Amino acid sequence: MILVHTPNPKEVAAYLELFRAAMPEQRFGSLADIQPDTVRYLIAWGIPDGLIASLPKLEALFALGAGVDKLLSRPDLPESLPVYRLLDGGMAAQMIEYIRYGVLGYQRNMDIYRRQQAAGQWRMLAPKPPEDVHVGILGLGEIGAAVAKALAHDGYMVSGWSRNPKHIHGVHSLHGESGLEKLLETSQVVACVLPSTPQTQGLLNGERLSLMPAGSMLINAGRGDLLDQDALLALLDNGHLRCAQLDVFAEEPLPAGHPLWRHPAVAITPHIAAITLRQEAVEQIVGKLQQLARGVEADGLVQRQQGY
Repeated sequence: MILVHTPNPKEVAAYLELFRAAMPEQRFGSLADIQPDTVRYLIAWGIPDGLIASLPKLEALFALGAGVDKLLSRPDLPESLPVYRLLDGGMAAQMIEYIRYGVLGYQRNMDIYRRQQAAGQWRMLAPKPPEDVHVGILGLGEIGAAVAKALAHDGYMVSGWSRNPKHIHGVHSLHGESGLEKLLETSQVVACVLPSTPQTQGLLNGERLSLMPAGSMLINAGRGDLLDQDALLALLDNGHLRCAQLDVFAEEPLPAGHPLWRHPAVAITPHIAAITLRQEAVEQIVGKLQQLARGVEADGLVQRQQGY
């Protein structure tokens, strides 16, 4: 038996229909119609307390998302339980669109024009071609690498940073502390797609943000705990950073009175940069289940010590 669960019953029903059509030889069910001692696999997002402990024969957990930081922090998650995450699930294309939108807006000065509009100003600015804009991507996993390649194809100068060296055509790959500093110092737009891990939490603190060139832009579509929001505000207020596009925050939803809401240089979106698409997620998880059935290690096994 394979249990499918999300907090939204309608979403569960939609997933069950897709999974049953894709694997008619398997039994898929919801919390309402399963026997706990028959469940071998759990496919879930937003797991209620006590659920994992109630499944004595659980062999693996499949997350309906790429980020698993909140899942790994659960005290009821057995250390021996394999956890598999989505490597894409339709999210790479969305992330490319989201970051491309921010970079193009910076290149064409749209953030400045919005502020001029609010002030009733009519002032044309000199155009800048994409090859004159240096973009730095923090995180070169499945999604980050796709973003870097897409922006390089668009004609931007692209650098990328990761824990370990990567080789991506058209992208200057950097790693380590010195590589991070170099990327920040040379990128007019820094786009973060890193997961939340013990190594990345607080990565973009005031000292590192200050390394960015004057008049540069930050895009954060990774996780909110990577960024020191107060330090960002200070650098926006003193004019060192020109603008920011933020999709993730230390606390979500972002509290109503937070100064980021009303800052003229900040564009906010409600954690929508890359949302799991059902059909793509189902196809990927079905592939993992088929791999396990053949006795092959499935793609996307989370390495606990790395956090992804």
